[in-house]
Order: sequence, then structure tokens, then C-alpha cells
Amino acid sequence: MKNILLGFALFFGVIQIQAQESNLQLQGTVADTVAQYVYLQKFHNKMFTTIDSVKVKDGNFSFKTKVKIPELYGLSVNTESSPLYIFLEKGPITVKLNPKKYYSSSIVEGSASQNLFDTYRKTKDLEISKFITENPKSIVSAYVLYRNWSYRLSPEQITQNIALLDKSLQNTTYVKELKELVTVLNGLAVGKKAPDFTSTDPEGKPVRFYENLKGYTLVDFWASWCGPCRKENPNIVAAYKEFHDKGFNIIGISLDKKKENWIKGIQNDNLTWLHVSDLLFWNSAIAKLYGVRAIPGNYLVDSKGIIVAKNLHGEELQTTLKSLLGQAN
Repeated sequence: MKNILLGFALFFGVIQIQAQESNLQLQGTVADTVAQYVYLQKFHNKMFTTIDSVKVKDGNFSFKTKVKIPELYGLSVNTESSPLYIFLEKGPITVKLNPKKYYSSSIVEGSASQNLFDTYRKTKDLEISKFITENPKSIVSAYVLYRNWSYRLSPEQITQNIALLDKSLQNTTYVKELKELVTVLNGLAVGKKAPDFTSTDPEGKPVRFYENLKGYTLVDFWASWCGPCRKENPNIVAAYKEFHDKGFNIIGISLDKKKENWIKGIQNDNLTWLHVSDLLFWNSAIAKLYGVRAIPGNYLVDSKGIIVAKNLHGEELQTTLKSLLGQAN
């Protein structure tokens, strides 16, 4: 697989330099939709923000927007749904945009970075260090380390992989945020004190974390839109019912965007413990404070705020609580 990816990168000339402002040469067609506009969106912190739009004329669209490239952007016919992920770079790029099935049948031509990204997504059992070593100058390498691997790796492993990236990528937003993440995660190791915070409960009242510490508290990061979170919630509910009387508590930190969805998720999943949210999605201040890059995620802390475990899911949560609190009566 290493030779395949390396050969692919060399064939398409995936050699990047520092991203620069440049006018796009982006045009394409839109299929299977009555959409009147195509939206160009900028990626940041797992979110897309619309920066330009053009009207579809006879099924065709064209952008000449001045943007920083090479870089990841989104193309969409509906700003309320996930866009086509597209790596834009200098030179003419054409797109056959098809919004069906999350744009999975869309075709991008003219972007070597996009070709490498598509290959990355189709590759199974990929090792990130090998991928970066084979493509050290590609913006794709910096992106996938930031987006797809940062939550799987230890701070030491993140640092090691950053070092594999070419110096031309060291000042990218991805690398800068990864370095900040390493600093945060180093301060959140087991045995260290969890940071205090104040946020808002569903009734709009302020809640301070340290004022609610007692026994062992699970700081649980989730969201109503997160499928894996909703799948894990019954396990957390079962643990709460079994161990709450012995000193187990939970504070739920939601990365929701809409209050009504957040409250409905709490009610539907029977999450009968303390909840807070700033309703800022991935811009959540608490998620950044705790270095959370994927959900569900959690920290288990004692009554003094000392971290005793991280990311306990499934039976591991039950087993840990039994070792700390003993069998429930």
C-alpha cells in the first residue's frame, strides 16, 4: 500500500508550497437538483462557513473568488447540509456536482490534492505516519492529521507526526492548532487537575463545574446530532442508575447548535443528570479547554477535580466504576 500511495502522489505531482491568496478557476455543472445557487464554503474547526455564492445558469456555475490555496473548501447547494469536501489549488478545476448521497458521486478534475484525498479516504488500514512520510508537502497530510487522527493519538504521537510534515506546512492553521492541542492534552493527563468552567444549563442558569464536584464525576461530551453519542447514552444511563447512590455523578457537555434539539435529546435518552452547553457546536469553549476533537468523549474526575480516567466507553465505564466504588447494592 505504501508504494501505491507514493506512486499516486508522484504521478499527480502532489507537491505543495505555502498557501497563498489567489483567484479561483473553478467551474462546473450541477446534476439532479433544482438548486438555484452553489455555495463556496471555508473549512475551520470541523465546520464550514459560506464565503461566496453563484447563481446556477443552465446547469452551470463558475467561481473566481480570491481565496487562500491550496486548501480545503466545501461546495454545496444547501448551506444547511454537509457539502462536498474539495481541495482547491491553482489552475483550472472542474466539478460535476451531484448532491445525492452526500455528494458521493460528484467528480472533481484538475486538483492533485483532491485526487490524493480521495485515495486516502478509500485506503483501509492506513498508518498516518507512513502517509505523511509519502506526502510530506501536501496540505492533505496536514489536514488528515488534524481532522482524522488528532483524537486517536497521544500528545507525543501528534508531535512526532507534525515533525514529519515539510517546513512549508508548519505555519498552516492545522499545524498551529495541533501544537496548541498538544499543550492542552499534556495538561489533561491522568493525575492532573481538570480545568474549572462555568456554562449554562437548559433553564439558562449558570453552572460552575467545581461547585458540583462530589464523589466521582463524569465530564461527558456529547450532542443530540452525534449518532455514536446517542448509541453510547444507554450505557451511561445504566451506569448512572447503578452507581449514582454510591457517589457517581455526571455533567453533560453538549456540542449542540440548537437548544430545542439539545433538550429533546436529553429527554428522549433519559439523561437525568446535570447538563450545560454554550450551543456553539465545535466552537464550544469547554470542548477546546478539554482538548476534545471527537465525541463521545469523557473525563472521570474525583471530588477534588483530579482526572482518574479518560474516554471510558461501554463495559470499561462499568468496570472502572466498580473498581472505584465497589459493587452496587
